[in-house]
Amino acid sequence: MQNRTYSDLLALIQSLAGVSAFTTEEKPQVLNFVNRRAFEAYNTSPIWPRYLVASQGRDINSYTLSGSTGTTTVNQNYKLIGSTNSATAAVKASTNLYQGVTTDTIIIYKNSENAWVVDSGGSFALDSDADYTVTVGSAVFTETDTNKKDLLELVEVWSGSGTLLVERKNLVPYTEGTSTIGEFIRIHRKQAFLNSSSLEYDFFTDFTGANLLNIISSTDNKAYVTYKKKLDLFTELSEDIPSEFFYFMAHASYADFLRMDGQHGKAIAEEEIAKNYLDLELEKIDLRSNNNSINHKFSTYVNRQSR
Repeated sequence: MQNRTYSDLLALIQSLAGVSAFTTEEKPQVLNFVNRRAFEAYNTSPIWPRYLVASQGRDINSYTLSGSTGTTTVNQNYKLIGSTNSATAAVKASTNLYQGVTTDTIIIYKNSENAWVVDSGGSFALDSDADYTVTVGSAVFTETDTNKKDLLELVEVWSGSGTLLVERKNLVPYTEGTSTIGEFIRIHRKQAFLNSSSLEYDFFTDFTGANLLNIISSTDNKAYVTYKKKLDLFTELSEDIPSEFFYFMAHASYADFLRMDGQHGKAIAEEEIAKNYLDLELEKIDLRSNNNSINHKFSTYVNRQSR
């Protein structure tokens, strides 16, 4: 992907306006116009190649815990790590192990008495059988139900500081590590767009991320997300103005400038020129294979079954 600089863009807008430089008051207004028009162009298609990431593995968050008043780092999302082994006497083997997403030193497992434990300071290591050896830390919450529950969300009574609330999730958050999703496009159970079909998840989005609806196994801890990267605001020092947006942004920002100056007739003409430039770029991506394989859903028995 080719880039242009903001200086290039500003120079073109100044040329369109017939001035050698904008005033000190006008420069921040032009920058606002540029960012507005960049946002407009960005939202015209989910598959701009510059922003598209195809089938990237992302953690599924299984639970959200809240209500801890003693160790407040307990209040966070948790992801499934895998299954425990029998190496630690205090931990029940062949049960699920969860780890905090924000504070990874908080883990959840079943102890040798079959009670769920929310542990601070514990750790784990992968063994040769792909199970996990748990090193226990300090129990922050422990299940005290007489009849111990198989599922964490079914626990009725906890010992610990606060009233622990456990909410079941099948959530892919917007942010994982340093990578932030701007828009979810498609989510698959396995890596998609290879030679074989992969089950595709239905989902809805909220402020926390994508909530998977037809997940088929409680042991699934990864999903493969096709998404559009987040659009960052440009500044006067930006060196990464997308070349595919460049002429649209210039003419559209100039149209905004004309409109601000009360020249509405000229603004309409510039708006049309800007639209033509954007349409040409949209036509390019429409002709590429991305529009057939990534943005279009082909529903088949294989990729829609939740089994």
